[in-house]
Amino acid sequence: MVFITAASSRLANPGTSGLAAVNGALERMVVTLARELAPIRINAVSPGVIDTGWWDDKPAGLFEASYGKAPLARPGQPEEVADAVLFLMGNAFVTGVILDVDGGLHLT
Repeated sequence: MVFITAASSRLANPGTSGLAAVNGALERMVVTLARELAPIRINAVSPGVIDTGWWDDKPAGLFEASYGKAPLARPGQPEEVADAVLFLMGNAFVTGVILDVDGGLHLT
């Protein structure tokens, strides 16, 4: 199983407390389920700022400011998140992992 969480689980940004709580809970659940359900593999992908329509109704400049904080200084593409999901689905020796796909945003 591969869950999708979000970088908001570990970043403190105003207005995201609900997202942080839900995604943080999912990430802790992944780790626990990986132990409880073994040998079924349980993992998650945690995307950062991804170039999707989600940003369309957000304040001007927020999109650029959000990904500008990351070391790679660019938004991710949906295909990059999909590649991470496929990796976790295909690797039979990975379980209990939260894979950050965020251009290094988690390092800030």
